[in-house]
Amino acid sequence: MTITAAMVKELREKTGAGILDAKKALVENDGDMEKAMEFLRQKGIASAEKKMGRIAAEGLVGSYIEGNVGAMIEVNCETDFVAKNEEFKELVSNLAKQVVAIKPANVEELLASTCAKCGKKIEDIVKEKVATIGEKITVRRFVIVEGNPATYIHNGKIGVLLNTDKADEALEKDICLHIASNAPEFVSREEIPQSVIDEETRIEMGKEDLAKKPENIRAKIVEGRINKLMASRCLLEQPFVKNPDETVAQLIEGKLQIKSFVRYVLGEGLEKRQDNFAEEVASQMAGK
Repeated sequence: MTITAAMVKELREKTGAGILDAKKALVENDGDMEKAMEFLRQKGIASAEKKMGRIAAEGLVGSYIEGNVGAMIEVNCETDFVAKNEEFKELVSNLAKQVVAIKPANVEELLASTCAKCGKKIEDIVKEKVATIGEKITVRRFVIVEGNPATYIHNGKIGVLLNTDKADEALEKDICLHIASNAPEFVSREEIPQSVIDEETRIEMGKEDLAKKPENIRAKIVEGRINKLMASRCLLEQPFVKNPDETVAQLIEGKLQIKSFVRYVLGEGLEKRQDNFAEEVASQMAGK
């Protein structure tokens, strides 16, 4: 059967495969479009498995809110170039929507779930994207909030998912911006584990500048330092980023209460790939 340019174009549009791969798939399957798509999918998934050992510390943080349910997700890829790709952005957006829709308990449950829109397993959708985009893609983590969620994503790199007791769009936005900027760890002092306070106290007590101070003086100085340190880590006690003359607690007084928040930083704790651009190009040209 003659394989036309129009057939190759159609297959490429349906699968995202390259010209040569699309033509080969059609030739191998006598021009049968469905069989050619299956052929490419199988080949693509095989290719995806080979890529899963690579380092993926770039990517995007995304979020989605529907009604009283909000979700924030981190999806990693290998390069910032791919993270800016519209196809990758769409994948992250759709994954966040899937989390809100089914409220999975963990990443494994999310990947094993079925997309209501297309009927495919989420794991297979991710593998197909690996095949078409050409990089390892990892769904790293997500969080779900139920109540009155609000969110802010800064350039896909820093994400905040906030939960308050009542809606105030402008105020919630300001709080999310503050959290993204100032990186608090707790809402209030009550959330700080005693083990954290004890550890910080031990460290302060052992600092050289206090070594020659009497025990009672050292204890008083350390108490003041710990109080200041803990205040800096609590959202409510931090000076508001837009107006340092008032704390976040003063900002929200009588308006709403902050129940919880989660702050994601893209790739935090992950190993970064060290390849330079020239090496990356050479690697791709060599078909690795």
